[in-house]
Amino acid sequence: MIITPENIARHEIIGLLAEVVESTNPCLVGIRGRVTDETRNTFLIETDDGEKRVAKSHVSFVFSLPRGRVKVAGSILVSQPENRIHKKARKPRWKL
Repeated sequence: MIITPENIARHEIIGLLAEVVESTNPCLVGIRGRVTDETRNTFLIETDDGEKRVAKSHVSFVFSLPRGRVKVAGSILVSQPENRIHKKARKPRWKL
């Protein structure tokens, strides 16, 4: 199944290009790179300046998908990756 804006919350996020576009912590805005690891509450993003661990809650991400880009509230993705695929699907709040 191809990852789309409608089903992103039920897919693997590791390997996608991501950018922090909104955050309650202004220091996080602008972090961009490839997601290399995921825990229940965080993403590890490989940037040009090294690895950055970013909390999912209180942050909005833009992910680059094979068929475009999508903006997702990180709170939708708070869950263990292996359990997220079993949750009832929730659509992203915004699309680019």
